[in-house]
Amino acid sequence: MRTSIDLHQLVDCVGDAVIVSDVNEKIILWNAAATRIFGFSEEEALGNTLDLIVPERQRPRHSEGYAKSMQTGTTRYGSSLLKVPAKHKDGRSLSIAFTVGMLFDENHQAYGVAAVIRDETERFAEERALKKQLLDLEKPHS
Repeated sequence: MRTSIDLHQLVDCVGDAVIVSDVNEKIILWNAAATRIFGFSEEEALGNTLDLIVPERQRPRHSEGYAKSMQTGTTRYGSSLLKVPAKHKDGRSLSIAFTVGMLFDENHQAYGVAAVIRDETERFAEERALKKQLLDLEKPHS
């Protein structure tokens, strides 16, 4: 019976994107699911910043929060599921849901963030359509 786990194999076989970025928001880990969801190959993503997938209008807020997390070693999101817009390589908008975790060195200095991300675009669109149908049904008929 095998008792050790190959973490690289584990990260690559999961269906959700696993992205790790360093203290400067540079991507240092990008799995196969990240390529499937966002359209960028591992080679295209590694070394680039998270601006690759963060929509332009969200960048200032994202960068500010990221820098604060690196300075303080904390994230206000903890294990909460975050739902935010993202962008695909081809320019289309995505709706993603993810959790984040801080990574620390032996001196307990934050050196990065790990995110596990799921593409919720289709589900969010279905949810919006159902809400619209419900609103339409609730409207008084004249």
